[in-house]
Amino acid sequence: MKFKINQKVLFKHCDPAGIVFYPRYFEMINDCVEMFFYEIGVPFETLHPTAGVPTAQISATFHAPSRHGDNLTINLEVIKIGGSSLKLSINADCRAEKRFSSDATIVYVNADGRPQKLSNTMRNGLTLYLRSDK
Repeated sequence: MKFKINQKVLFKHCDPAGIVFYPRYFEMINDCVEMFFYEIGVPFETLHPTAGVPTAQISATFHAPSRHGDNLTINLEVIKIGGSSLKLSINADCRAEKRFSSDATIVYVNADGRPQKLSNTMRNGLTLYLRSDK
């Protein structure tokens, strides 16, 4: 199952040429991850006082430009669940055209920034979105 959000490209996302300035895609990715954690029952506002899920690795390919006013569909799938980390695939399209694809690894850490075992609530929610390669 994929987690999906819709993101309208706003003026704040664009450079003077009217296309998305690439760092804004990383903000959109982070917004998607935050909404995903809310969906699985681990909202950031309750997670962050004692823990966190920083990005340890991220790669992105930009396939086509997005312009002010475009409506992006951003899809998130869980690729792998580890002991304290997870690998995500996050992709965006607009009108069936691929705009960006990204792979990221995030790590569940305690208040000291040290990796910790994923909670049962988190693991159960993540499992619902685990990619099936069948």
